Amino acid sequence: MNETDLKQSDWALSRGLMLLMAVTAGIGVANLYYNQPLLADIGHIFHTNAHQTGNISMFTQIGYAIGLFFFVPLADIKERRRFIVILLLCVTLSLIGVATAQTMTWMYIASLAVGITTIVPQIMLPLAASLAPPKEQGKAIGTVSSGLLFGILLARTVSGLVGGTFGWRIMFWLAAVLMLLLAVTLRLFLPKNEPDTTITYKQLFQSIFTLVKQHGTLREAAIIGAMMFGSFSAFWTSLTYFVEGPHYNFNSQIAGLFGLVGVVGASMAPIVGRAADRVKPKIIAGSLMALTFFSFILFGTIGSFLWGLIIGIILLDLGIQGTQVANQSRIYPLAPHARSRLNTVFMVSTFLGGALGSSLGSFAWKEWGWTGVCTTCCLMVACGLLVWLLGFRRRS
Repeated sequence: MNETDLKQSDWALSRGLMLLMAVTAGIGVANLYYNQPLLADIGHIFHTNAHQTGNISMFTQIGYAIGLFFFVPLADIKERRRFIVILLLCVTLSLIGVATAQTMTWMYIASLAVGITTIVPQIMLPLAASLAPPKEQGKAIGTVSSGLLFGILLARTVSGLVGGTFGWRIMFWLAAVLMLLLAVTLRLFLPKNEPDTTITYKQLFQSIFTLVKQHGTLREAAIIGAMMFGSFSAFWTSLTYFVEGPHYNFNSQIAGLFGLVGVVGASMAPIVGRAADRVKPKIIAGSLMALTFFSFILFGTIGSFLWGLIIGIILLDLGIQGTQVANQSRIYPLAPHARSRLNTVFMVSTFLGGALGSSLGSFAWKEWGWTGVCTTCCLMVACGLLVWLLGFRRRS
């Protein structure tokens, strides 16, 4: 018997498999964020303003939401290894499209395609929850989520360094090569994973709306996810312009290094996951949302000081990542047979919020500068806190 033929129960607790899933999530999700430290450079090439260039991030995240909605649910009815490899080959072609873009319209379309096909990380998360024992699901989600957030943050560092040194097109060619290598690696080492259900594609989508209707916790977590990730995207989309401005006069390489700061917060995601196995995840989510709100207060008041910016980024990434882990720990037990569909609802909402945040962040920067960006982020987090508070009172 080879590894491919093993039952899930035989390899569910493999540390090697969990590490592979975390690395896959990180490398995969990075495709969505390579453009952010390079927006100013791209804008110079295409002679566009900050808002027009910021829409590259918006189209990428809208594409991601589309991919999450139409393709991630298929992981509940398709053999997952083959499905993942096909997706990685598709995103390789999409990244080549970005690397060869000659107009802003071309860039928007290619960025949309990158978003649509970069959904493998959101297949890994519910898969990790399925493989873990019930009392360790939070830990499993936290581990894979930490890999995912490392990818988000380090993507900015890598793209800033590579794009600033060799040009932004080289960064996307390199990303395409990484996706091709990842497809080969997963085809060789990821075990086959058959679906647990045999429903049709039509029934699959009908069940998504049924899940939304049935579970108030899912609706609440989805709205909170949208507002939190929206604030996160607004911040990171605008940060490049801020640190390249008169306060710091950094270039894109230095701007990308701020992603390394966020790794400190991201590294605490497994701790949050283990806490969610012992403490009510809703309480953890509310506490970390308040921490995120505080981080934006810091950015607005002392963000012009490097130490203030660094402290704020650490708190921001801890708050955003911890809230997401806590909310996913809340929703996955609602319908264990439909975790990919639950994750679809949560992540579609999350990244639609991210797309909104990217657009609002670049618009706020254009109209009101850094203070406008921080205020916009505070308002988005406040909306999430209001939803959390209303849900808390309703259950009380």
